[in-house]
Amino acid sequence: MKGSENTKFIPNLSYDCVIFGFNGVKLKILILEYHNTGLFALPGGFIKQNQSLQDAVNKGVEERTGIKNVFLDQFQVFGDPDRTDPSTTRRILEANNKDLADNEWMTERFVTVGHYALINYENVNPKPDHLSDSIEWYDIDNVPKLMMDHNEIVNKALEVLRNNISEKIIGMNLLPPKFTMKLLQQVFEAILDQTLRRTSFQRKMLSLDILQRHEKLFEGKAHKAPYLYSFK
Repeated sequence: MKGSENTKFIPNLSYDCVIFGFNGVKLKILILEYHNTGLFALPGGFIKQNQSLQDAVNKGVEERTGIKNVFLDQFQVFGDPDRTDPSTTRRILEANNKDLADNEWMTERFVTVGHYALINYENVNPKPDHLSDSIEWYDIDNVPKLMMDHNEIVNKALEVLRNNISEKIIGMNLLPPKFTMKLLQQVFEAILDQTLRRTSFQRKMLSLDILQRHEKLFEGKAHKAPYLYSFK
């Protein structure tokens, strides 16, 4: 690495985040577009020499979403020797008028640590970083072609989330503090991409002993008002 600013970062190590959100119907993820390139990517970054990996990821997610204390899970390290494309990195640097000599370290091979985050869609105010034009929500079934191996990272994050959904549901930030059983079921269906039987789903959730029942949500006829729940 050259330059005092660049030496603050651990060489050849990065992180990338799959930030999931739920809008009441669809599971979505945040994707950024690099300035003047047409290149799409996951939010990510580097780790400073005096910084823990977790602190770097937390800070990066907060800067992109405006939310602190997000549920984050580290799910896999991606280290294929061909995953980094020097020409793509140079293209991004040139589009942002960055000095190539000072930033040549960014074109080297990088091992990246994949994380996924679960966020309440309504609480997010997406903010692009200094290299990006935009950061937007995309439906999980309509993700554009991403740079490097980022589509593979998305697919792996979704696989891990689906395999561990019952264990991770308590820590999820996808839902408001109080929610109906119907909304909880809609989250599961959006993540699993399948329709679930209402009675079977409710029975399973109650059997896990992770929910606390509250007052009813009165929106129409009183006898049809559903109960509200929260995680214990």
